[in-house]
Amino acid sequence: MNLTIENIVLVGSVLLLISIIAGKTSYKFGVPILLFFLGIGMLAGSDGIGGIHFDDPKLAQFIGLVSLNFILFSGGLDTNWNSIKPVLREGIALSTFGVLLTAVSLGTFVWAITDFTIYESMLLGSIVSSTDAAAVFSILRSKSLALKTNLRPTLELESGSNDPMAYVLTLAFLTLVVNQDQSVFSIIPLFLQQMLLGGLAGFVFGKLSKYIINKIKLDFEGLYPVLVISLMFITFSATDAVGGNGFLAIYICAVYLGNQDIIHKKTILKVFDGLAWLMQIVLFLTLGLLVFPSQIVPIAGIGLIIALFLIFIARPVGVFLSLIFFKMKMRRRFYISWVGLRGAVPIVFATYPLLAGIEKANMIFNIVFFISVTSVLTQGTTLTLVAKWLHVALPEKAKKLTATDLLMTENPKALMKEIMVTENCYAVDKEIVQLGFPKNAIIAMIIRDNSYITPNGTTKILADDTLVVLADKAEVFEEVNTTLRI
Repeated sequence: MNLTIENIVLVGSVLLLISIIAGKTSYKFGVPILLFFLGIGMLAGSDGIGGIHFDDPKLAQFIGLVSLNFILFSGGLDTNWNSIKPVLREGIALSTFGVLLTAVSLGTFVWAITDFTIYESMLLGSIVSSTDAAAVFSILRSKSLALKTNLRPTLELESGSNDPMAYVLTLAFLTLVVNQDQSVFSIIPLFLQQMLLGGLAGFVFGKLSKYIINKIKLDFEGLYPVLVISLMFITFSATDAVGGNGFLAIYICAVYLGNQDIIHKKTILKVFDGLAWLMQIVLFLTLGLLVFPSQIVPIAGIGLIIALFLIFIARPVGVFLSLIFFKMKMRRRFYISWVGLRGAVPIVFATYPLLAGIEKANMIFNIVFFISVTSVLTQGTTLTLVAKWLHVALPEKAKKLTATDLLMTENPKALMKEIMVTENCYAVDKEIVQLGFPKNAIIAMIIRDNSYITPNGTTKILADDTLVVLADKAEVFEEVNTTLRI
């Protein structure tokens, strides 16, 4: 079947519906939803039962770049600065030095066992050097797995911020493959330019976007997400135009906006969450259609060897060496090493060699696809098992309601504070409706005798209760203390 203007909407909507329905089973079986989307795309493709012919790397790359904009921006908006601040250095080390070390170690291995040149080997290593956050946390949520200390924020920060480094390395080594006469040192200025301009542009566009959002005063609430989408694409394209890293820019811009007071923030966050899911499905379906399974089989042997080296040696090398100067228990380092799933991003990056027309482009693309699927199958299905085996998962009885869990309700960017009610407190034996609580603060949960109570206006507060209070500003907690007379 050839895609035409007349049938593309029908085919696309049917594939989207099938993907959503099939994806529900991933939570039951613990299989990352990524595999379902990729699998449906492959089944619908030229080698599958759908027979849809799609062999356009340029269009796939365009869809990939647009999708990654939404996915990274949404991830940045959902990043709570207070949660990642304690692990900021570890996260940056993993997303920069960790990615570089993974790429170099894997590239060296590929060079040793194949007929790839050193630059082609490093290109392959760079393409698969970043991890996929969506695949990781879809499984963590499906198993209700809580991780000890700051493991989850560390993994979130690394997954959200390591794509820019992999992107720069991919472009740099692709340049060296195309221009064999250039020295490896010639890519250093490119690297510095991309990262420095990308980081600076992200912060500048973040402040500018906040000013525009709060000052423009649109008449309709639904236009604010549209405004943010336009600012997101401006940030990416303008940064890329001046030679900076657009992915890094939009991630930093989104993190800044997500931790500021902006108009209609709740609406913007919900819209971007839905758009990120849509783009994730579209991206995986597109990449599935682009792959020809018949071309994967011949490289399965070498692909498996490279994938196993990446999982068991290259990724741990990158993690352990990049965290060597930080205090962290060994079992936590091992778990971070295991949570190194490769997802859609490496497959998108693998389209760059295809468009550049280098000799081994098809082989690189097929190996990258095989590595991504192997990684998800091997690591993705065992995340909870390994977490319990390494004792980094909280046991069921020890799980507590976290700030992240609470912030998934009405205000995903609220501040949280636990307040202990003493016997002499004014609020004792009074219903919540009688307290005159500040309008911009709510009692989201009451912890009483090791149990959790979801309160309403008639709930009576007792001595020794712990009130889990959400507020939009830190200053509001002073009003709360005054109301409770603590």
